Amino acid sequence: MRLCAKDDGLVGQPSPPAASGRLAIAAVCQVGAALLLRRSLFFPAWNEEDYVERAVARALAVLSKLTRDFEILIVNDASTDRTQEISEALAARHTQVKVHTHTVNQKLGGAIRTGLTHSTKEIVVYSDVDLPFDLNQIERAIDLMSYLEADMICAFRFDRTTEGVKRIAYSYLYNLLIRSLFDVKIKDINFSFKVIHRRVLESIELKSQGSFIDAELVVKAIRRGFRVFQMGVDYFPRSRGVSTLASPQVIAKMLRELVALYPETLRPPETETPIRTPSAVEKLPAPAASSRKAKTA
Repeated sequence: MRLCAKDDGLVGQPSPPAASGRLAIAAVCQVGAALLLRRSLFFPAWNEEDYVERAVARALAVLSKLTRDFEILIVNDASTDRTQEISEALAARHTQVKVHTHTVNQKLGGAIRTGLTHSTKEIVVYSDVDLPFDLNQIERAIDLMSYLEADMICAFRFDRTTEGVKRIAYSYLYNLLIRSLFDVKIKDINFSFKVIHRRVLESIELKSQGSFIDAELVVKAIRRGFRVFQMGVDYFPRSRGVSTLASPQVIAKMLRELVALYPETLRPPETETPIRTPSAVEKLPAPAASSRKAKTA
């Protein structure tokens, strides 16, 4: 078997006996690599006027070095500051930027579901808009996904000491609870850096409206038989604004959803409404002349 490499993907085919076979292999490699190169990155955003322009500028710089086929989605969750205005201006300047706006605040779970549902590429990356990790790590995660033949990569933070004792304790206890209840080995289930293949999104249904959605996504993917791996990254805490993710209200809602959704998260039923449908994925461009020739040779 001969392996054809392109960017971060490998496509395997039997070694061809003739020139026509080599043309066919080249065509398959080209299409396979194109699929692996198509990437969506989305940012949930609620009152993030201090961060959204910086996040999009950084994402454009990083993704444009990795591929020509990408999109950046901003999910404005009914912000009351200038997040919408800034996001629309960015979308007007950059064709890769798209804005999806909630007229009513739907919390983190609703914002993540919107980002996953409206993504159109093969590989979907999720990040908080305050950039808690270096976006250059996206390339490493996708390389790891290809090498391990993974369906999802979940990042965990190397060092969280800058967050304070209370948040570290909350996170430790919650991760311990999720690992114990669902028998998963994920270290940092709620960290906002996940790389997901479209086939996962086309196979599971998500119902959480709050911060339990990360655990629901990961556990259901594992229960469906998808391959989920982890990688460690350096963590950069928020330097502007105030995070509400460790507030008593958010934690209480997360625990209520854990109780309510525990049975179906542990044993997912047949999926009726997947988070994304195959028809949502953009079609590849028509094959080049060499590809058509390979088919008929």
